Amino acid sequence: MSLLFKISVLLLAGTIGGKVAGRFKLPNVSGYLVAGLLLGPSFIKYVNAGDIDSFSVISELALAIIAFTIGSEFVIKDMLKLGKSIMIITLAEVVGAVVLVFCIMYFLFNQSFAFSIVIASMSASTAPAATLLVMRQYRAHGPLTKTIIPVVALDDVFGIIAFGIAIALAKISLGNQDLSRFQMFAGPFLEILGSLILGFVLGVLLYFIVKRSKGRDELQSISLAAVGIATGLSNFLALSPLLTCIAMGMTLVNLFNKAKRTFDAVNDFASPVYVLFFTLAGASLDLRVFATVGLMGIGYIFARAGGKALGAWLGAKYVKAAETVRKNLGLALLPQGGVSIGLVVLVRQQLPEYSAAISSIIMFSVLIYELLGPVSAKVAIQRAGEINGKDKKKEDIKVSVEGEVAN
Repeated sequence: MSLLFKISVLLLAGTIGGKVAGRFKLPNVSGYLVAGLLLGPSFIKYVNAGDIDSFSVISELALAIIAFTIGSEFVIKDMLKLGKSIMIITLAEVVGAVVLVFCIMYFLFNQSFAFSIVIASMSASTAPAATLLVMRQYRAHGPLTKTIIPVVALDDVFGIIAFGIAIALAKISLGNQDLSRFQMFAGPFLEILGSLILGFVLGVLLYFIVKRSKGRDELQSISLAAVGIATGLSNFLALSPLLTCIAMGMTLVNLFNKAKRTFDAVNDFASPVYVLFFTLAGASLDLRVFATVGLMGIGYIFARAGGKALGAWLGAKYVKAAETVRKNLGLALLPQGGVSIGLVVLVRQQLPEYSAAISSIIMFSVLIYELLGPVSAKVAIQRAGEINGKDKKKEDIKVSVEGEVAN
């Protein structure tokens, strides 16, 4: 059966799944994931591992667009007001997850230092895609929403740093030092710095091109090409496509006062790509992983969630963030996906003796968090009273303008 036919079926199934989820007051993302799960190896087996590999370009494009969109939220004048607070909150929730997961693995399950520190570092990153899509669906706006977006972007940066340090420490503890300690520790920092520099350069080039673009179609084509080029160059240079696209979006939004047109054009194209991405993510999940993870997998799930929630609460309390942020931020940081799965590949390359156990636990957590994460994100913004916040903001502006006219 042709790939085009399978893609069409996946797109249709995901759309129907989203509709059904909406009927039950659940986020559309949950419906996409469940629809994919039903079509995958756990049930109907319509989609197999080979198909997932063939469709990898869709997932790559979706993640790149999401990262580019996240970059649009990093407006320097706003970040100067929130920057220190965001850094502290992000660092707190990352440290909370890493420390709690390490303690559970090392002290409770009696795992080796190398195993415990590496899998703990992999708990740091949050998959921004599900949370971002939930916020878009419910047009969320408010203190919590404005905190979530930069936090989920920054914790991937901190997650990559934590993983690089953890791998270095693991190799030192095992006496496995093919590289010098400096090289092992410098690796993740060079990757982050290189990604940010590449994203900045591409963002400047994109700025000079889009400000001369005429028409929405031309703007959309150029922007999507830039996202693709950024991803391709990052992969070629062994950098992070996610960080490169975030940096490119951040550069554009700060240079170009009409950047919103560019991001809107990209997002108009992205809707079916997002449906396919999450439906494929569901199809890649295999329920058989439940049989291999045992209590350690369950311990990891609760430790990561508890660490992120506690760290986010402490960080938000320290910076005196709004009460809605303190109480609800942790719930919005649960999804785990792309970055963690990518780190599993690196574990297979650098610590093959632990790859089977770590891979099983991480894939189990992705299964659980990708299914429950969108629901917890909706609960968070609902409890914060920020659902339809964008519409309320527009209404407040309208009332304010009408009041000024009347006066």
